[in-house]
Amino acid sequence: MLYFYHQLAQSLQESPVAIATVTSIKGSVPREVGAKMIVFPNGQIIGTIGGGAGEAKVIKQALKVLETGEKQLVAIDLSGAPHRETQGVCGGIMQVWLERWSGTASITLVNKIMNVLKSGNSGALVTPFDVAKFPYLIHPYSVTASELELSETVFIEPLLYPPTLLIIGAGHVALALAKIAHLVGFQIVVQDDRAEFACVERFPQATAIVAQPIGEAILNLPQTSQLYAALVTRGYAQDLAALRILLQRQVKYIGMIGSERRVKTVYQLLQNEGISLKLLHKVYAPIGLDIGALTPEEIAVSICAELIKVRRGGSGLSLSEIMGAASAENSPLIQKCF
Repeated sequence: MLYFYHQLAQSLQESPVAIATVTSIKGSVPREVGAKMIVFPNGQIIGTIGGGAGEAKVIKQALKVLETGEKQLVAIDLSGAPHRETQGVCGGIMQVWLERWSGTASITLVNKIMNVLKSGNSGALVTPFDVAKFPYLIHPYSVTASELELSETVFIEPLLYPPTLLIIGAGHVALALAKIAHLVGFQIVVQDDRAEFACVERFPQATAIVAQPIGEAILNLPQTSQLYAALVTRGYAQDLAALRILLQRQVKYIGMIGSERRVKTVYQLLQNEGISLKLLHKVYAPIGLDIGALTPEEIAVSICAELIKVRRGGSGLSLSEIMGAASAENSPLIQKCF
């Protein structure tokens, strides 16, 4: 979310844009409520609300909104019903709100939104379904941050602090992981006690790069319930130092790279120090999903897939396997289709 608003801030410096926001869904659709897309006057876009004919319809209407300034709600029919004009066969229907953002007022609002997101405090963007009213910020916001609210008059969008991925170790796997995890919405922090490895030239995606011992680096991290940690270090000594601290913190995910022997060695040494096996079982080790990864880039994909699985609550199974099981039980499969 922070990355989206950063792109929006840059875009508004160049020209007015139209913002497309998914405000309601029914059935199987490609994107979730709250998904956003920026549409430029030349038809170029940043982000997506699902792709295909439905998105093409939204872009066409967004260009009209940019020209006239008249906000509108666009219905995207993905039901595939033969008696209706449809834009796909995903099976559902989605409503997309379009409005033009431009000028100093919009830039000021975007900057305020980014300040709330960076602070980690509560806030919400309220979008009135009224052609005469512009979105505004509520700060602080008292409703649970995971909620999205839709009423007949406004759309309330909580501003969520982005999940932070702490990458411990700055080697080959870390390079690829930082790029991929940044693309899927993680805020990146990189730690390695070797300054020649932990540097901005190697990790331009990172919001923070810490070239100091792991103990000092972790202790200085802000407290957040959305902290993920990937240990892709050069040796088990670094793993031990990191786990001694991470296992005492509130961390959403801890993954550790290494062979079965390395993992067992680390676990045994920590057990000898009094750390329980139950606590160690919270560590995803070896890290990543089993996709047969061999290269650093493939391993990074495997790790990022596991991060998404933990964040979103997936099963990690092949969707075709799930569909086969659902078909055997005559159960519907909810599938995102772009």
